[in-house]
Amino acid sequence: MGLSSDVIERLPHVEGILNYLVPMADKPMNLAYDPPPGVARSNGIPEPHRVTIYDARPVAGRLSLDGEGLAVVEHRSTVEDFYDEDELRRVYYPEAERLVAEVTGASRVLVFDHTIRRRVMGGVDRAPGTPRQPVTSVHNDYTVKSGPQRVRDLMGEEADELLRHRFEIVNVWRPIRGPLRDAPLAVCDATSVAFTDFVASDLVYRDRTGETYRVKYNPAHRWFYVPEMRVDEAILIKCYDSAQDRARFTAHSAFEDPTTPKDVLPRESIELRTLVFHAA
Repeated sequence: MGLSSDVIERLPHVEGILNYLVPMADKPMNLAYDPPPGVARSNGIPEPHRVTIYDARPVAGRLSLDGEGLAVVEHRSTVEDFYDEDELRRVYYPEAERLVAEVTGASRVLVFDHTIRRRVMGGVDRAPGTPRQPVTSVHNDYTVKSGPQRVRDLMGEEADELLRHRFEIVNVWRPIRGPLRDAPLAVCDATSVAFTDFVASDLVYRDRTGETYRVKYNPAHRWFYVPEMRVDEAILIKCYDSAQDRARFTAHSAFEDPTTPKDVLPRESIELRTLVFHAA
């Protein structure tokens, strides 16, 4: 069920700065490794905009992956240590696969990677010796091109048959420690984003080049977040859908909540990326 403008405008909210992409003639590029001296990590120029970011809690039951591209769910994990790689793969991966299958109705869900982010003030994401940092540019993880390519990369001989049916890429995002007040995640209502707002961008690794979407500013965008998010809550984000009659791509970004006290604990969060396959 969609949300009307009058419902959204009555929600509690904060004002935050989100970094969009300055329109450019060249294709944006970002290096996924520490560049050598004199080489820029990115050729994209951030364009900060102050936007209204609405509290999703009062309308959580009305948000959906197929509608707005996001879902807010209560989900208590039995993981004791999210920094234990073995426990993550043995316990959390299956938990998340069951959760995404339940929410999407998929016939098969596969977690294919995860990222833990532990904020270090002044830290640069992907810099040597620094934990992965919150992403502070508006983006979406996959594109029309890179979504299917991820299936080909991961699924081997099954890929061609799987690509004949609907599939999605859904992220499962949650705090490791809560309530989370530092650098919360803002997620944009997919129905408010025109496809022309997305800009394909190269994500360059040492051995391969992926593709993500950066996003141009549009005042029509509607943003949500979950204030003081608990460890037993998760946000599901649809980053790709092969079906074209529903939400396909969902922009998101970390932001600084201006109401957050200065002495809060730094953000610790984990996101899983899942391939979501449908039988038809």
